[in-house]
Amino acid sequence: MHEHAHSGLGWLTARPIAHRGLHDAAAGIIENSIPAAEAAIAGRFGIECDVQLSADGEAMVFHDFVLDRLTETSGKVAALKADALGAIALKGSEARIPTLSALLDLIAGRVPLVIEIKSGFDGNLALTRRAAEIVADRPGQPIVFKSFDPEIVAALREIAPATPRGIVAMNDYAVYADYDHLGPAKHRAMANLLHFDETRPDFLSWKVTDLESAAPYLCRNALGLPLMSWTVRTPADREMAARHADQMVFEGFKP
Repeated sequence: MHEHAHSGLGWLTARPIAHRGLHDAAAGIIENSIPAAEAAIAGRFGIECDVQLSADGEAMVFHDFVLDRLTETSGKVAALKADALGAIALKGSEARIPTLSALLDLIAGRVPLVIEIKSGFDGNLALTRRAAEIVADRPGQPIVFKSFDPEIVAALREIAPATPRGIVAMNDYAVYADYDHLGPAKHRAMANLLHFDETRPDFLSWKVTDLESAAPYLCRNALGLPLMSWTVRTPADREMAARHADQMVFEGFKP
């Protein structure tokens, strides 16, 4: 039987988790911003956020590898230092790109935080180490890490053993160009959790439309791992998540 370092993760799936915070661009509340986190806290929802690395090694709360979609600036996030990134306004908002530290200061343990470590699948663990360092300064707060990259999740076993870790996964990686360079064998290994012995995840986050598959089913029902589903946007998604997962990572509506 799989040995769990982290039993008692009930708090993680107790409430719906707002994808990149409770954002609403039409209302000027942008994803992964401080206002999106404030809105989630007000609704008593958990918060999921993404982190990227700045040029000077800081963990910034931002989803994309480039600035173009969410700001009036372009170029790679990793090309700019934290101070420069922190001065950039998010499109349609007064809010700036926050650091992970600033987000944690705001949340102050009031709701669970799920930190997704973005990865170029290049073996670089600088962001993982920095995020772990920041979280280590806040013992006892309801925080977990997750990543699509099995190498990062495996590294977290050593780097951040006290913080629960999860793998984000799906059945078909070929549908996203981001994963093309990994090739079919790696896709298959990730879809079937063939890295399980290295990663030893404490929970899973699975694509909602792929929930009826062996890997998430067995992890939840045979091993008792909490299973969340991403990203729930429609009533059909919501029904699927309610039937096959313990909680949803949602966006575009208020549960």
